[in-house]
Amino acid sequence: MLDWEQIFATRSSRMRASEIRELLKLLDQPDIISFAGGIPDPALFPDVAFKEAYSDIFSSAQVGAALQYSVSEGYKPLREWIARDVAKIGIDCTPDNVFITSGSQQALDYLGKLFLSPNDTALVTWPTYLGALSAFNAYEPNYDQLSLNGNRTPEAYRDTAAKTGGAVKFAYLSADFSNPTGETIDLAARERLLALADELDIAILEDAAYQHLRYDGEAIPPIMALDIARRGGIENTRTIYSGSFSKTLAPGLRVGFVVAAMPVIRKLVLMKQAADLHSSTINQIAIEHVASRGFDAQVAKIRSVYSKRRDAMLAALDKYMPKTSTWTRPEGGMFVWVTLPEGMDGAELLAKSIATEKVAFVPGKAFYADGSNANTLRMSFSCADEAMIDEGIKRLGRLISSAIRAAA
Repeated sequence: MLDWEQIFATRSSRMRASEIRELLKLLDQPDIISFAGGIPDPALFPDVAFKEAYSDIFSSAQVGAALQYSVSEGYKPLREWIARDVAKIGIDCTPDNVFITSGSQQALDYLGKLFLSPNDTALVTWPTYLGALSAFNAYEPNYDQLSLNGNRTPEAYRDTAAKTGGAVKFAYLSADFSNPTGETIDLAARERLLALADELDIAILEDAAYQHLRYDGEAIPPIMALDIARRGGIENTRTIYSGSFSKTLAPGLRVGFVVAAMPVIRKLVLMKQAADLHSSTINQIAIEHVASRGFDAQVAKIRSVYSKRRDAMLAALDKYMPKTSTWTRPEGGMFVWVTLPEGMDGAELLAKSIATEKVAFVPGKAFYADGSNANTLRMSFSCADEAMIDEGIKRLGRLISSAIRAAA
């Protein structure tokens, strides 16, 4: 019998099923209160706007181009819209600095391919986005913990990377309302990261999937905006900014983007040509139609809903969760990060929770490159209403309190 494992490339051994993708299957079970999927509420999709957009496309002379092959860089009017939008937050660029991807996950895959050779080191936050680890893993890197408080020297990072025969290539992070913790990196830490990247001569990959989902607090300039201000223009920067329409308009259309200096864009275009030629033309046109006609109104609508759900989850945690647990208080995004007492295991707790309380969440250790910190949980408030959130946290708090008493 053919042994496929002997034929597969060595990198395939690092491919793992996403715990989140598996947990999303629970959303189809009506008796489960799910805080697992970090996905937008489909009731908030601008479906009428998309219906009108596709109708306009099919009833115009544009339909031929919409159904045809297109340029790898992406639909130019959409790239122009993105350039105007990011300019509002200090990212001054041209449409040529914008590259369209099939979702932001493809951007992470391409950037991993572009920068990582086997045994190179990627600096990531601890914890970090699971999808980024999945994308980078195929290129056989090592991971080192990115410290944002300035307590590690550039030499320490270099020495750690040298021990495995590679070099530090980039720092990856989500600066605003990160997945999984919901935390935001403050201005001083962003500036320290830029200084560290200069010392190490590495790229910064800024994942801005939740950029528009701020509910309160003062907005902080993106790392790329700070980089542009310091260096006098995007062509001199080392930051690569990636965004998505998945959290604001619709994830099913799979439209994301990268903003970067032209040497990076040119390499990404070559990758796109080799991988899938270009992202869906018709979907890019539809996104541009909807964004140009009502993006700000759509963002205002989802902010209003999600902020109330965030508040409901924080209030429920305060009310029902044992005081030996702690959690983040995000200013935006979709997530709250819970830390349980030492010795508890989120995966074991999930199995009990599904069986007895019918509440789902994501065990936190999946978000650590070394699989540590099993006593953590990621909770998403985006797809549950306030009543469901209160009931779900009540059940979960009861289960956690019982587990703590049993372990005492």
